[in-house]
Amino acid sequence: MGAGRSHEPSTEAEPSAAGGEAAGDASSARARAGGSRRFPSVTRDTARPEGGGRAAPGDAPAPARQWPLLTVLIAVGFGLLTVATEPFGQAFRVGLVIIGAALMAGAALRWTLPSVGMLAVRSRFTDITTYGVLGVVIVLLALMAQPRPWLNIPFLEDAVHFTVR
Repeated sequence: MGAGRSHEPSTEAEPSAAGGEAAGDASSARARAGGSRRFPSVTRDTARPEGGGRAAPGDAPAPARQWPLLTVLIAVGFGLLTVATEPFGQAFRVGLVIIGAALMAGAALRWTLPSVGMLAVRSRFTDITTYGVLGVVIVLLALMAQPRPWLNIPFLEDAVHFTVR
């Protein structure tokens, strides 16, 4: 395999042709051997997101290992059920506030816990920002919904009237 080109990345570091370079640098060894430094066209594995490990020990049952995700999903489901069944007046508003609060709780769990299981989708910063912003927006829109809004924010009302004209 010394002179021929290999299309698969090498797992071992090849000895350096120039004596002063480190032998452990696999990417430069591959480049010197004639291989490509580009990523392979077929991905063999995916990197687990930061914090994407199990949230409970491996011998725990599956739901216990994914409790952060299940907590958020159950709360969102309860909010959707409240909106869908409309058991009382203003149920849509209360259900949407529950959904927004569940997303904000997901952001808080992602921020505070080192391992959150499948609640970790992207990087920690992206997950916290996405869950938090969506939760706040849903809560604000639910509180400002017509008729008889529970929250009046004149700046946002002016912006909506300006864009809808």
